[in-house]
Amino acid sequence: MAPKYAPSLRSRLAPFLLFLQIGFVVVYYFYIEIESNVNGIKFSNFYPVFQDLNVVVFLGFGFLSTFLVRYGFSGSGFNLLIAVIGTQWALLLNGFESWYYRGKIRIDLNSLVVAEMCTASVLISIGAVQGKTNPVHLILMALLEVFGFVLNEWLLQTLLPVRQLNFIMVLHIFGAFFGLVLTWILCRTESFQGFEKEKLDRKTGLFSMLGTVFLWMFWPSFNSILMEERRLSAVCSTYLALAVSYGATLLLGPFSVMHTCWGCRCRGFHASDTLPVGGHDNWTGRSCCVNRWIPIPQGGGQCMSVSVYHQSTFKPCLTNQNHMLFAFECHDTCSVLSTHGLPGLLGWLIQLVLQIQQCDDHTMAIRFAVFHIDALLITLATSLTMGFLTGVLLKWDIWRPPQDKKCFDDQAFWKVGEHLQQQEMSAMNFFSFV
Repeated sequence: MAPKYAPSLRSRLAPFLLFLQIGFVVVYYFYIEIESNVNGIKFSNFYPVFQDLNVVVFLGFGFLSTFLVRYGFSGSGFNLLIAVIGTQWALLLNGFESWYYRGKIRIDLNSLVVAEMCTASVLISIGAVQGKTNPVHLILMALLEVFGFVLNEWLLQTLLPVRQLNFIMVLHIFGAFFGLVLTWILCRTESFQGFEKEKLDRKTGLFSMLGTVFLWMFWPSFNSILMEERRLSAVCSTYLALAVSYGATLLLGPFSVMHTCWGCRCRGFHASDTLPVGGHDNWTGRSCCVNRWIPIPQGGGQCMSVSVYHQSTFKPCLTNQNHMLFAFECHDTCSVLSTHGLPGLLGWLIQLVLQIQQCDDHTMAIRFAVFHIDALLITLATSLTMGFLTGVLLKWDIWRPPQDKKCFDDQAFWKVGEHLQQQEMSAMNFFSFV
């Protein structure tokens, strides 16, 4: 039976989406123009990369969010909803400068790619609050986070001489810490005892692993999509880092997983956490492309650091022990801190060291270090501030937050057959018994 708040939630979601889409249609009709003078060869070369990005955003992140027993439909469906809403909103925000000077926002394939990359930061943040929010929460979160992400890019380009090559690093750091602050603000008392329906099983784990495979296959394209030069070096380096990361995952898996009944699933989740990590921020700067040996220790090092953190924090949730709260009472559902935040910071540190090492002039090295550190501080400050403001807004009861007993449940938003409900309940009872 669907919870009592479901009709009132639907009465809020439908008008909100209708109003939002009408607003987008009106703005697009009057102020958007599509680039018509496009080089056919350039389009043919760039469009496959755009397709790879769509696979990462819609299939990779979508299937990766299906690991919960009773939240698979919501995990993948809401991922699609937020991706399309966030991309439309990001196109408008990124084209604001063009509208200010020309009166029109020009859209081409590159602007679509940048907008979708902005939305990827929202998909990362959603992992921290997955299962504890409703669609209205997620839409508001997408609108505010995309605005904060674009604002952060404007601050970096205005205050500091930061190149576009740092976009990938900013994406993961911003999304991870935005989600952590948001889940800290939205922390529930039920998190201390553990949510009743926050369970896993083998079928959902298989779908989640499928998302990991999609991410693994297309992550080199995602990581190098904004690099105009030396893209081949970035692709090769990312692939090497991913390969070493997965090898290190299997190496460390037996040491970090002790429960036989959950062993298979935990190893799969280790892979889900560490496969994308190897390519997060290895090649955010030109200097990284020069050193071919760096992907191997960096991919393994990121995997080891993430696996150790995974062992001490997220494993108790997987093994159905006392629910583990992260630092400062942050219930991080998908472990975005260990998957995106920590590897992003490690990639930032490695880029800083490499750039300083290659500078012959000590003055230039110091200046670069100052700018690099300032860029990180600005990104963290913007991310934490926007996450806090978003959390305060979503805390209002007017948005009808799900009840504690209805968290991680598809029934409020999807029509689930009785046989599926019985299978889910059987799986939950089995793992509770184990």
